[in-house]
Amino acid sequence: MSLTTSFERVALPLEYPFTIARSTEEVAELVLVTVSDGEFEGIGGAGPSPHYGETAATVEAVLPDLLSVVESVGDPHRLDEVERRMRETIEYNAAARCAVDIALHDLVAKRLDLPLYRYWGLSEGAPVESTYTIGIDTTEVMREKTAEAVERGYGSLKIKLGTDRDREIIETVRSEAPEATIRVDANEAWSPREAIERIDEIGEYGIEFVEQPVPAGDPEGLKYVYERSSLPIAADESCITLSDIPRVADRCDIANIKLMKCGGLREAIRMIHAARAHGLETMLGCMSESNASIAAGCHLAPLLDYADLDGALLLDEDRYSGVPMPGGVIDLSAVDRGTGAGPI
Repeated sequence: MSLTTSFERVALPLEYPFTIARSTEEVAELVLVTVSDGEFEGIGGAGPSPHYGETAATVEAVLPDLLSVVESVGDPHRLDEVERRMRETIEYNAAARCAVDIALHDLVAKRLDLPLYRYWGLSEGAPVESTYTIGIDTTEVMREKTAEAVERGYGSLKIKLGTDRDREIIETVRSEAPEATIRVDANEAWSPREAIERIDEIGEYGIEFVEQPVPAGDPEGLKYVYERSSLPIAADESCITLSDIPRVADRCDIANIKLMKCGGLREAIRMIHAARAHGLETMLGCMSESNASIAAGCHLAPLLDYADLDGALLLDEDRYSGVPMPGGVIDLSAVDRGTGAGPI
């Protein structure tokens, strides 16, 4: 079998500027990967994060080497071999490897005429609702964005915190979304003691859990918060690859796994099972991404407790439609009603 490959860098504006505790983003700089067998075409996407040492430029720089692995193997079904050889070739560029991995899974699913989740042997399961994220802004703008999200039908919201007015923000959001499920994410912004103070302040507003309250470089701080928090704790920046699962198992309640952090779908599945074995709940998160990668993550929904897969929902427009997510609810049954092919 002969495979041909290509990639393309794209810049997709976000609907609104997106601010978290450490940065602001207005455009998602992505790289799209295509793998073709001459009849079917698999699509994957990289949504690199500078926080993890990757940019669209670094992805472009390593993709020729990664795609040469794919072409030399020549068979998209040899996913284990490709994954191993890509890691041996390029160890640290997880988002780049992930884009290739997704494209191969997409191609395999299309060749077999199966939705990706069925290729993995999964059933649709109970619907999983993704959060819709409200980035940091003025309190009034966050009020307006919350009201708009509620009007669009999103019932689960993630609120970015890490300001000197966190309680004011949560009070405002809750007033605009009295029935919504609300999670918060500090993106490493708090010290351990500050985290406990903030969690106590916002606890009365019905918060489901708190994501990454302290810096990833302070594992003892994370444990301090976990042992004293009145709310469940999710580890994101502290949980990157499979080897991190046992390290955070006694420091959080939920492992937030991201394809762009761990390097691909197979590693994400291993992390999900490892997290379960360590007594953790699981969430699949994302960066600012296109459905070229978000769609593949949606097919993991039957394995998850929580989803934060709104990366494509935050874009102003996307060339791919992905898995339908009405009101944020991942609708895998709609994939069966469609072409029956892979994730894109």
